[in-house]
Amino acid sequence: MAKEILVLSGSPKKDGNTASLISWFTEGAVSKGARVEAVHIASLKFRAVGCTSCRVCQKMKKFGCVIEDDVQPVLQKMLKADVIVMATPCYFYAMSAQLKAVMDRMFSLYKWDNNLGTMETPLKGKMFAVIASSFEPEGLDIVEKPFAVTAAYSGMSFDSLLVHGAGTSGEVVKNPGVREQAVAFGKRFA
Repeated sequence: MAKEILVLSGSPKKDGNTASLISWFTEGAVSKGARVEAVHIASLKFRAVGCTSCRVCQKMKKFGCVIEDDVQPVLQKMLKADVIVMATPCYFYAMSAQLKAVMDRMFSLYKWDNNLGTMETPLKGKMFAVIASSFEPEGLDIVEKPFAVTAAYSGMSFDSLLVHGAGTSGEVVKNPGVREQAVAFGKRFA
């Protein structure tokens, strides 16, 4: 059965290094029969930037955020996907603000019982990955960390494609071997 892959692009640009890496990843995944949907986070309309800590999601039976905006259906797509890939440029040793706003809203995909010390999430068992690029090698390990920790906490498998020396926006296409790495990375997730 074909895997459903959801890719969230955290880049504010539609044609930069992150877009190229996503395109190559998608090429590899589709060549192995996966279905890939990419969402450009910067084009979403946010009613709240990040989680507002209203905690209404913790009182509901279903998993999801109660803030009605374009992030709400993206969170529901995460629940249906077999693989969730988050792609981001490295901005000041972190993921982009656009992607962080969605990551914070993932709070609604978990249910905690503090009295029992338990947590449940429908993300358990899924595959989770990050694709990140930077101008210099410094910072990519820091960018990778929150994704790896989220995967471990959630019971998801994790992998990453970290591309340093990507150059300025759009220059990653000149970087020898990166396209092949990204295609191979996509194939692994299919």
